[in-house]
Amino acid sequence: MSRVRVHNFGISLDGFGTGEGQSREAHFGHAGDRLHQWMFNTRRWKPGGSGGVDDAFTQQHDPGIGAEIMGAGKFGHPGWHDDPQWKGAWGPNPPFHTPVFVLTHHTRPSIEMEGGTTFHFIDASPAEALKTAREAAGDKDIRLGGGPRVIRDFLAAGLVDHMHIVVVPILLGRGVRLWDGLEGLEKDYQVEATSSPSGVTHVTFTRTGA
Repeated sequence: MSRVRVHNFGISLDGFGTGEGQSREAHFGHAGDRLHQWMFNTRRWKPGGSGGVDDAFTQQHDPGIGAEIMGAGKFGHPGWHDDPQWKGAWGPNPPFHTPVFVLTHHTRPSIEMEGGTTFHFIDASPAEALKTAREAAGDKDIRLGGGPRVIRDFLAAGLVDHMHIVVVPILLGRGVRLWDGLEGLEKDYQVEATSSPSGVTHVTFTRTGA
């Protein structure tokens, strides 16, 4: 069976996966780009960017992925559903290149973007969303894109097979935490940590037996 994977998901030292005050102008709230700057500096994201461990991890984002699941907050700012012209926070050619299933209570017709991304809007539980995504992905894996609430819900339901978390050396103090309610999660996973010269720590969770 295909696996459910999380890649390149940044959190602060105090566990926040996004900042407070998300808006159209500030997609990650007061965190800005600070949780992702390590990634934007790699070769995968810009010509002449850095190689090494950070780039090696970012390169694992796409291979073997047939569909993505993301939350409404990753797709857009609070209230995006009131704008029928809104097509997401990721520009005309989003970096997903697969069918993407957006979990939302405000469903709308699918939107086909450049580069192979098509956004589908579904109101479903984690298990239901995963079943739908697997049908679209065929024999390929499902990428769970976030935000933190969505990843937390899938972890609580026991639906994540591999997870790559990037601990960024900043303190946000407020926002949405990833780990709340997941005490003892590590018991079900093999956990490995790799430090990077950029200052971040890559932590991978691979389900035992997966």
